[in-house]
Amino acid sequence: MALDTGVTTWLMVSAILVMLMTPGVGFFYGGLVRKKNFISMIALSFMILALVSIHWVLIGYSLAFGPDIGGFIGNLNYLGLNGVSADAGSAGYPPLIYMIFQLFFAAVTITIVTSAVAERIKFSSFIIFVLVWLTLVYCPLAHWAWGGGWASKLGLIDFAGGTVVEISSGFGALALALVIKKRAGFGEHALEPHNIPMALLGATLLWFGWFGFNAGSALAVNGVTTNAFVTTNTAAAAGALAWMFASWYHGKPSSLSMVSGAIAGMVAITPAAGFVTPMVSILIGAVAGVLCYGMMLLRVRKRCDESLDAWAIHGMGGLWGTVATGIFAAAAIGGFTGLAEGNAHQFVVNTACAVAVMVFVFVMTYCIGFVIDRTLGMRVTEDEEYVGLDICQHGERA
Repeated sequence: MALDTGVTTWLMVSAILVMLMTPGVGFFYGGLVRKKNFISMIALSFMILALVSIHWVLIGYSLAFGPDIGGFIGNLNYLGLNGVSADAGSAGYPPLIYMIFQLFFAAVTITIVTSAVAERIKFSSFIIFVLVWLTLVYCPLAHWAWGGGWASKLGLIDFAGGTVVEISSGFGALALALVIKKRAGFGEHALEPHNIPMALLGATLLWFGWFGFNAGSALAVNGVTTNAFVTTNTAAAAGALAWMFASWYHGKPSSLSMVSGAIAGMVAITPAAGFVTPMVSILIGAVAGVLCYGMMLLRVRKRCDESLDAWAIHGMGGLWGTVATGIFAAAAIGGFTGLAEGNAHQFVVNTACAVAVMVFVFVMTYCIGFVIDRTLGMRVTEDEEYVGLDICQHGERA
């Protein structure tokens, strides 16, 4: 097939937008921690971007998108990108551009997990965690949903990663937080954000990048692409307003409530972006804003130090979004029908797959973290935590 230059260019632009989301998470999280750990959060995001780039080229892409082995994982036919062409493929764009588009998905997913270990992780141990988690958790999930694995064969519809990215990062973060345990002083002293404007900048980069994340997942330039672009923005706006008003009821309408709600809205619309109408995206985003705010309050009440709320926002938002896709998918938009159009089967499949991913990720992440903690140690010493990770892990000051 001849090269479709329009689609190829759009996928390149989308890949760049998704790439920006990884440092975007770093800046967002960096603004939310104390000043002595600011560089640490950004350094983790940049390390992940570099590490995933090599892992994905060597084995990751092949494990996720190589020919199927038992519905669970891809084989190693694409080891070192062997056979992944830079020429036009059957869809009109080079498989190599799809590879790097998916690479940046993997990078931003594991970057979200750093929420669980903020202000107390050993840099060296987290490098090992990233490599193992990508291989044993993320690559199988990507294969299940998008690479011809059991979930796609069962009929899961997940437009841009409600299961693969959002549920996995959120519930992975929760499991890892339980392994590494609370920060020193959590629940006793105020561990307040040191730079809210920086967090807002990071959130803005996420909103910007999410257009490539969702609309780029159409892998085309057509009506579905346009719909995903619009629903992404609409759900973000609905989530921002819903979280803002919910938190305003309990206090003041903080800037962090607005951006947290926007992220929750975009998380929830991610699996549905190309399958639902803009009006439905308002509902999905608004419910996500209120739901994720409530889950954050629950996390605080339970004194769980999943430090920066990846579980509340990404885990629970992704769970809601995947279930909502099974309810509201409209044939006129993306060709799939959900429960609202009489297709109960799609609702059951999406819900069952969401639960399966949730359990798999939580158990696997806990086991990986537990083994690394018992062998290498996951967290810095008490003195190093007091000094801050910027100094003890990187020898730098913000």
